[in-house]
Amino acid sequence: MIIYLSGPMTGYPDLNFPAFAIAAERLRELGYYVISPHEIVQTELTWESCMRSDIKQLMDADTVAVLPGWKLSKGACIEVGLAENLGMKIISAIDLKCIKTELEAL
Repeated sequence: MIIYLSGPMTGYPDLNFPAFAIAAERLRELGYYVISPHEIVQTELTWESCMRSDIKQLMDADTVAVLPGWKLSKGACIEVGLAENLGMKIISAIDLKCIKTELEAL
């Protein structure tokens, strides 16, 4: 299973990279292949160019794991909406017990 992490970045300290890093690490420990926006190399730093790069990576996944606060993120809503329309599975990262306590602490 290839999991793409989706969640809020804009307006968060360090672009919410700590939450993405924790989720990615825990999922990898469980044996999943994880694609995380915080690890995607961005050649341009506009929101639009980052979304284009991220969406290209999203297309390689079969599951999207959403981080807390994703519904308040324009980008995450776009990613989840696209994934739903393409029949991809959507799961909540916070519901995964191996991640829950660490994400709640952020």
